[in-house]
Amino acid sequence: MVTEKKIPRCMSTQHPDNVHAPFFVHDSILGGEDEIQEAYYVFSHLGCDEQMWDCEGKEVDNFVVKKLLSKYEDFFRDNVLGKDVFITLRVPNPTVERPEAKVLLETLEAIPRSFDAARLFYGEDIPPIFEVILPMTTSHLCLDRVYRYYRDFVVGKQHLPFREGDITIAEWIGEFKPQEIQVIPLFEDIPHMLDAPRILREFLADKPIRSQRVFLARSDPAMNRGMIPAVLANKVALARLSRLEEELEVRFFPIIGVGSAPFRGNLKPTTVDRVCREYPSAYTFTIQSAFKYDYPPEQVRKGVEHLIGRTPGRPPSIDEERAVEMAERLSRAYQEQVVRLAPLINKAARHVPPRRKRKLHVGLFGYARSVEGITLPRAISFTAALYSLGLPPEVLGLHGLTPDDLGFLDEAYPGWREDLRDAATFLDPYALELLLPEERKALYRLDPVADSPRDPEHLEISREIRKRLDAGQEEGLGELVVRAAHLRRFLG
Repeated sequence: MVTEKKIPRCMSTQHPDNVHAPFFVHDSILGGEDEIQEAYYVFSHLGCDEQMWDCEGKEVDNFVVKKLLSKYEDFFRDNVLGKDVFITLRVPNPTVERPEAKVLLETLEAIPRSFDAARLFYGEDIPPIFEVILPMTTSHLCLDRVYRYYRDFVVGKQHLPFREGDITIAEWIGEFKPQEIQVIPLFEDIPHMLDAPRILREFLADKPIRSQRVFLARSDPAMNRGMIPAVLANKVALARLSRLEEELEVRFFPIIGVGSAPFRGNLKPTTVDRVCREYPSAYTFTIQSAFKYDYPPEQVRKGVEHLIGRTPGRPPSIDEERAVEMAERLSRAYQEQVVRLAPLINKAARHVPPRRKRKLHVGLFGYARSVEGITLPRAISFTAALYSLGLPPEVLGLHGLTPDDLGFLDEAYPGWREDLRDAATFLDPYALELLLPEERKALYRLDPVADSPRDPEHLEISREIRKRLDAGQEEGLGELVVRAAHLRRFLG
């Protein structure tokens, strides 16, 4: 049963937030066979125990298991795929991503073929892939359809004869395994994140599942609602999942999807201990491309060792009603600013260089109906654009804070001052002219913003970027964006 498997602790992802290209690629854009080598590299050299394999927005390589086992035989003899190290697929959600919907079916059909490749390699039945991540989960039906499609149609068809009296499909081409897969919900917007317990209760009601991984996004909620609302939503969701665990007697293993920018989680090799203390009940943390490639390998390995070696605890208590009220209030303040800044953000984002060979899909600004129709780049380009302008996205929406909020934040989100101070290092005071006067005054009342030392080289570059954008002289802006990102050690 898949629930008896080892649960990985450090998930490497393919999020392209890195400045430096890894040593094993020939140019700055990673894709195709490079990602096969990347999976081996994060297992063998960095010590990660899981690689997310993204099947959204790019040409999908459904032969990843066969290629890894054949190309890196010695390593995978000693480190069994599906037992010691793991490939976990992130599949399209047909409910939301209609153009990608049939990619889901192709990906699910490839799972039994990967099983056959691993059985030939190891000589025993160890499924190398037995979990998929479903993004933008909004309902138990989203999860249930994937679970049942695999069980009833991908695997279930093996028992069907071609016609009466003829052999079955399994007798013709062999049996299909694993018989079931586990579906990991990825909650990417705050309303459904807060509703995760109800969604999971309904999904698990008719299934013999005694352990369940749950993926909470940290990046997209920040882009849609602001940094502090995203963190508060994560904290409330973790507290609610802990209560549901006791109610259902099902063990939950939360995954937190964090990036290197403070806006997207602030998980870097230099901040591992701080982020782990912020989310003590998280079982698995993601490390994205900036974590892996913008720091020395030895420092990265030590960070990974800390993530894998830590002991998860209980979620801290939190006043959920107050946290939700504050998140909603700050979200409104943040969204008002982003709507005003959207044209400039989009103009700057055109000069953020790609780091992966994938479609750059642009979606509606969050899930908020109040800003329906406002289009923005994806979270990494969004973050990179604002940093390049000298206006880190962490500072947006903070004018909605009241003096009474600060004490509550110190308890509910202990690292908020450090996160904000890290971001404010790259804040250009002149860029605050993009905000309203009362918004600027509110920011300077916050110590982390007022007291943070500024990076002088980054200030110079961001001012040049704004100057060129204002003048319509956009040649060479991509080089300036990269120069600034080198100083931060993340792209976006």
